[in-house]
Amino acid sequence: MRKRGWVTAAAALGLVGIAAAAGRLRRFAVVDGSMRPALEPKDWVVALRRGDKELRRGDIVIFEDPGHPERNLVKRVVGLPGERLEIGNGQVHIDGAVLAEPWANGPTWPMDLWEIPSDSAFVLGDDRAASSRDSRVIGPVPVSCIGWIVTTRYWPPGRFGSI
Repeated sequence: MRKRGWVTAAAALGLVGIAAAAGRLRRFAVVDGSMRPALEPKDWVVALRRGDKELRRGDIVIFEDPGHPERNLVKRVVGLPGERLEIGNGQVHIDGAVLAEPWANGPTWPMDLWEIPSDSAFVLGDDRAASSRDSRVIGPVPVSCIGWIVTTRYWPPGRFGSI
């Protein structure tokens, strides 16, 4: 039984190595607190290249910061292409309905309204007060610019797990 566990772990690591070598898998360091509590500074995550995969509300994604192309941003998808997103009374509304956000840490401000283009997504940090570079500032992000979807946190060991 113990040998089977080692064989399984070795096979999994081999597949991860192949995916990384093929450019479909990449690791990223989290450097700020904008995604607390889901991701903390000094967490390390694994992300899969998005490719043609459609985004889903709740996905944690990584994309190049439009104002600082040398830096990546990690945010959560809350608004999908073609939706009407409104922030009011500290809550996010999608097409007039309050969005249930179990991941949100604190109220969402300022009040505003966006018609999300058919080729873009609206992204926010989970810690709304600490997230200064999300769609409230940079606007909806073109889906073509969103390159990675976070799947797993692997460091620190005590926080290991899927996202």
